[in-house]
Amino acid sequence: MLHLAEGLRLPTNGLDYTILGIYFAVVLGIGFAARRSVKTSLDFFLSGRSLPAWITGLAFVAANLGATEILGMAANGAQYGVYTVHWYWIGAIPAMVFLGLVMMPFYYGSKVRSVPEFLLHRFGPSSHLLSSVIFAVSSVLIAGVNLYALALVLRALLGWELWVSIVVAGFFVLAYITLGGLSSAIYTEVLQFFVILAALIPLTVVGLKRVGGWDGITDTLSGRNGDAFMTAWDGTGIGSANPLGANWLTIVLGLGFVMSFGYWTTNFAEVQRALSAKNLSAAQRTPLIAAFPKILIPAVVVIPGLIALVMEPTLGKHKDGLQYNDAIPVLMRDLLPNGVLGVAVTGLLAAFMAGMAANISSFNTVFTNDIYAAYLKKDRPDEHYVATARWVTVVGVLVGMGTAFIASSFSNIMNYLQTLFSFFNVPLFVVFIIGMFWKKTTPAAGFWGLLTGTVGAMVNYFWFYKQGIVDIPSDQGANFVSSIVAFVVGSVVMVVVTLFTKPKPAEQLAGLVYGTRSPGEPELPEKGDDAWYRKPALLGWGAVVLAALCYIPFSF
Repeated sequence: MLHLAEGLRLPTNGLDYTILGIYFAVVLGIGFAARRSVKTSLDFFLSGRSLPAWITGLAFVAANLGATEILGMAANGAQYGVYTVHWYWIGAIPAMVFLGLVMMPFYYGSKVRSVPEFLLHRFGPSSHLLSSVIFAVSSVLIAGVNLYALALVLRALLGWELWVSIVVAGFFVLAYITLGGLSSAIYTEVLQFFVILAALIPLTVVGLKRVGGWDGITDTLSGRNGDAFMTAWDGTGIGSANPLGANWLTIVLGLGFVMSFGYWTTNFAEVQRALSAKNLSAAQRTPLIAAFPKILIPAVVVIPGLIALVMEPTLGKHKDGLQYNDAIPVLMRDLLPNGVLGVAVTGLLAAFMAGMAANISSFNTVFTNDIYAAYLKKDRPDEHYVATARWVTVVGVLVGMGTAFIASSFSNIMNYLQTLFSFFNVPLFVVFIIGMFWKKTTPAAGFWGLLTGTVGAMVNYFWFYKQGIVDIPSDQGANFVSSIVAFVVGSVVMVVVTLFTKPKPAEQLAGLVYGTRSPGEPELPEKGDDAWYRKPALLGWGAVVLAALCYIPFSF
């Protein structure tokens, strides 16, 4: 059961609630301000493709830094130890760099409004509709996790009733997205990024001081859980046992390649931020700029999980006691005074709203453009689709409230999210990567590769793993294996189907396959484009090198 223990009730006072109130007021103000710039559907869905790279870059990382990640990765830190850094330095940075350097020219250059729309151009209606439905389902599932988890946190921390928490949080997300569309979501995410850091940095600093610094954490947890618990790679040899239940091969292939690239390169909740940039250069730099703060996020997410485990040794040990998901709230309860506590609660609230808003804004775009406008109501006035998108936002929030309860069977919410990614994002990545680099890939291959990859991942998880046919030590290990299965099955099916079906004519693939160019004139570079920080290649390789260097202190 996904819950927070009743003993986590926080001693909040009027100052803390004042800080919360100010935050809510600012968020609504952003929504009303952004509404004035929404005149067309392009404004609503992609901010008119007008935003600078630093705005879209911060929104890109904030959209991922939802409270499911904050609570989930802190839970992973408490449950799996330093192994959790793999989700960042090998499970995020290389894929973000690949998105910026390789895939954004295809996305942005083709002028598509969504990831599924790219599949429409490359493979045709069948793959487009299937990917749209899959993405819409996964979006409301993930948005629901954010909303339900938020309600449970507020009930445990502040004493709010579950329905009050759901209505309050859902109303504010609904209000600023419905008012200002993607612009409202992005500018709010930039604000939320700094609010989240303002909450997590004091929590980490005070926590480290309480437990005797990094040496204190290392001595305590190494003595209690073994030396491997405080390293990134020790104990990951094939056949070796470790808390994560995965070896180096499944970490590198399952997490570092298949699951990571599947999520970061095809998840429209992230890619949408880059598509709203003002030109191709800014779109490419969006995930690269986001990669640099992403490298440092483990310091304020994973380390608090370790601190919580030192302070509460029973964390996750007893079914009716404190669970791993309680790591961050435990520190908030035990370490923060009023005022700072209000900032921390506001930061947690901001994180939930950022994660939910990212999924709801991408859901309304995909449903309106790729399902409603493409197959249900074609050729209507632009104002009709903007109005439809606002109603779809309402429906998305309401459906998210219902689907969230599926997560109640997971004691670690990150396990649940990674399961969804292995089902939905990895098969999509297979179709994209093969279709982008192999000109002969046929429309039929795209459809069957996506469908069989999704089914293959589900069969591995629900049948082979859950039924005990194959012994996999943990849910996370099962997710890594499911990702590999999805990738292999989807790839094999695409190759086989391509050999027996007809490809699209070469002239229809311009700008959609690597090595081909989009028709029309090339985009003019922006003024000052020769500056080093405007060069995507330098930013990308710099992020990869920095992420690799971060492994050194945890590898020996």
